[in-house]
Amino acid sequence: MPDARLRALIRGPYWGYDEWTPGPMRRRELPSPQVVLIIDFGPPIRILDSRDTRHSARYTEGFVAGLDDTFSLTETSGAMHGIQVNFTPMGARLFFGMPLRELARRVVGLREVLGPTASRLVEQLQETPGWEARFALLDQLLLKRVSEARAVAACVPWALERLLASHGAVEIGDLADTLGYSQKHLISRFNTELGLPPKLLSRLIRFDRVIQRLKSGAAPASWTALALEHGYYDQAHFNRDFRQFSGVTPREYVRLQLPDAGGLKGD
Repeated sequence: MPDARLRALIRGPYWGYDEWTPGPMRRRELPSPQVVLIIDFGPPIRILDSRDTRHSARYTEGFVAGLDDTFSLTETSGAMHGIQVNFTPMGARLFFGMPLRELARRVVGLREVLGPTASRLVEQLQETPGWEARFALLDQLLLKRVSEARAVAACVPWALERLLASHGAVEIGDLADTLGYSQKHLISRFNTELGLPPKLLSRLIRFDRVIQRLKSGAAPASWTALALEHGYYDQAHFNRDFRQFSGVTPREYVRLQLPDAGGLKGD
């Protein structure tokens, strides 16, 4: 786990990985309310264009995946080795020191974001023996950059916290009224600082909760029950969001994750 002073800025633990598979491995990475930092020790992960997999990119030091509203595809040659940090939107805004509109819907090479620091960071982490020592070094870097970051307009972190606490259910108009701003102003600030408008971010928060529920294995009796439980008007509404964010239907996705579609009934 990160240093306690970073817990509000990072979702879950740091991840150190050293994976070997019999052959190439392709993964469908679903969007979520987080910005992903990959520090790559090699071989580089291949990032494919989800619309046309003939186009791809590799980043030697690693990459940053900004907030997005659709899935991405990654591929390895059979091995990958590195560190993953899942930033909250505000954590990413502070760590990278730039408005997240510059990263939204993009996968950007680490060098493009951190400059010469990227190579030094990767080299230093790779040469540090043991994961615990690497994570301690990562703590130091993150704490330093966050402490030096410029403050963000208070309305954005306040409104984002309410969206997260309500699981995306709070009305944007209510947030704007409480802050004393127009909806147009609040939307503009979200687009600049986080890269997505608040309503789309709310939908992403709700979708991510569904995915976490499915991954937990504690599936409800039907798709309709799952949709209503997570704030969707009906199953059709749920299906539209699911397909937009994942590129597949709920049943197609679950078929890849759980035997017998997790026992869920319905379309």
